[in-house]
Amino acid sequence: MTSSAGPVTVPHPGRTLALTSAATAVALMTYTAPMVTLPETAAALHTPLSAQAWLINGTPLGLAALLLVAGSLADDHGRRRIFTAGTLALGLTTILGAFASTTWQFTLARIAQGAASAGLLASSLGLLVHAFPTPHGRLRATGVWGAFVSGGIAVGPLVAGALPDWRVAYGVLGAAAVLLAALGSRTLTESRAPRPGRPDVLGAVAFGLALISLIAALTLGRDGWLRAPVALLLLAAVVLVAVFALVERRTATPMIDLGLLRRPDFLASSTAGLFTGLAVIGLFSFLPALLQQTLGLSAMDTAWLFLLWSGLSFAVALQARRLAGRVPPRLQLALGFALHAAGALTMLGALSAHSWTRLLPGLLLGGVGSGLLNAALPLVAVESAPAARAAMGSGAQQTFRYVGSCAGVALTIAVSTSTGGGLAHGADIAMAVSAGLAVVAAVLLGVLRERRA
Repeated sequence: MTSSAGPVTVPHPGRTLALTSAATAVALMTYTAPMVTLPETAAALHTPLSAQAWLINGTPLGLAALLLVAGSLADDHGRRRIFTAGTLALGLTTILGAFASTTWQFTLARIAQGAASAGLLASSLGLLVHAFPTPHGRLRATGVWGAFVSGGIAVGPLVAGALPDWRVAYGVLGAAAVLLAALGSRTLTESRAPRPGRPDVLGAVAFGLALISLIAALTLGRDGWLRAPVALLLLAAVVLVAVFALVERRTATPMIDLGLLRRPDFLASSTAGLFTGLAVIGLFSFLPALLQQTLGLSAMDTAWLFLLWSGLSFAVALQARRLAGRVPPRLQLALGFALHAAGALTMLGALSAHSWTRLLPGLLLGGVGSGLLNAALPLVAVESAPAARAAMGSGAQQTFRYVGSCAGVALTIAVSTSTGGGLAHGADIAMAVSAGLAVVAAVLLGVLRERRA
């Protein structure tokens, strides 16, 4: 394959897959580490319950704000360059997070980790498309990469729970990211899209501010949804989204080609990413903390229980590529959402009964569903945009995923902590809401498939 940067370059597929998958796993480990250490971290930073959403939401906020621009930068200025820079920045910002002494310092470090992860994740699939140009090879590569998303989610809480302190966990993860950045700079082959481009700074600013306004509104809504600050923040989010759309229509090198929204494949990819964040990540990001606070489980016990969901997700995602040619990706996504809904409904009442064993069937069902989603999402993402804009397609789908994650986490915390019946009752409501959102996603994917036909 020829890169516009110069002569013909031949990437090493195996090394590319290994490095991008390993770095993706580390990014997701960093993302999920606070899930089992949230009570400990909140106590160390003196974070009130109403502000704990920021401790989790910092990373997805940075991810969602910069994934689109990171995808465009990777396509236009070099996928290896953005991958290496993002992985190195992830390592450094994670190490900085270990030294945070206040809620805002930790939150800012988490936002920076998300911004760094955006460069890593958006460029990874672009590198894989370049290294695996055939449909069969791309199917295998995206399947493995998607499995490592689940693997990172599975291992992150275990690492955080096993180490003596949450600060040590961040130091270990930061060092791993720095090592992978060094390996990437030496072994990966550069690739980029055939056109030059300029960073869409104005679009990135408008989108980032819109997202911050939305998440702030959802977080503050816990103390009353009809208050003026909440309404003003929601209005600001709507206005900024309109500004973003206007900027994208007028700029020569947009973060996202809005014309892609007319493509059913792109709409399906974006819808699946958004509802994965809202329904799946939103619930399971705060569920470990709920288990510790209602059932009295330790961080390590919670991590092992959480592994039942995330480990099964990894195993299913790794094997789901065998469904290719038998089950259409959109049907696989719809099935994944349906299984998540069934799992969330199965877990209802477990916390009120103080029984962690009653969670097991729901965790199993949800793990299978999550694995199907993580296997299908990257493949749908790279197929939803032209090959030359693969990183942009990946960045767009993951942007919707982490926008949904930010909103889902804030919504889950708001619902589970603001009801009058206590945390266990609030958790039941949050699970029911998550199940409802998953059902909506499955229906929407079915409608989009019918429209294409």
